[in-house]
Amino acid sequence: MKKSPILILGGRSDIGLAIAHLFASRGHSVQLAARDVQRLESTQRDIELRYSVSVSLHEFDVLDTASHKGFLNSLAELPEIAVCAVGLLGRQADQQTDVSQFVLALRSNFEGPALILQVLADRFEARGSGTLVGISSVAGERGRASNYVYGSAKAGFTAFLSGLRNRLARRNVHVVTVLPGFVDTKMVAGMALPAKLTATPLQVAAAVELAVRRRKNQIYVKPVWRLIMFVIRSIPESLFKKLSL
Repeated sequence: MKKSPILILGGRSDIGLAIAHLFASRGHSVQLAARDVQRLESTQRDIELRYSVSVSLHEFDVLDTASHKGFLNSLAELPEIAVCAVGLLGRQADQQTDVSQFVLALRSNFEGPALILQVLADRFEARGSGTLVGISSVAGERGRASNYVYGSAKAGFTAFLSGLRNRLARRNVHVVTVLPGFVDTKMVAGMALPAKLTATPLQVAAAVELAVRRRKNQIYVKPVWRLIMFVIRSIPESLFKKLSL
């Protein structure tokens, strides 16, 4: 049985591809959107053959905000589920000293994702159905010296998703916030990550699928992060300033 299409923004990312495979395995057709999307042609054929679903490729640049409406107009079908897996970690040291890197982090993690989801929200609301999923980060739950530029952008995105969810609550459009901790992807290659706190892209995909199916509002990919972030948020500022986080 053919299921409703899913649009994946950031379709070349490790998380985006894991989501594509998981939802395709559940019978959903897939719309993969990314920069240099032709690089996904072999992935397109693999998913189609493996799961017997249709996969379409769409050129998309989240930073080209003027093109967002035209991009959605170009889709053959408005998706029922849209997932924004766009993001850029960058280096805090570069973001502190290079304005262009600072701006890039804010635009890649907050401005661009928020604006494309805003356009999708308007269309889902007009139709009267749909699910929007934003991949945010636990880094947005409290500013830390080690990544406060990235973290502040994700904090903004998390707040945006919360407000959008509240706005659409009576419009049959659901908004999901996904909060991974560390995820083993190309973006963190070379970093020493604690194994017990690090998720795989497939685990993120499974959290997304669960949240969509059960209409959850917010989900931590690894539940232990809920406790960790509760503790971090609870530390008094006077003590927090003395910690190396």
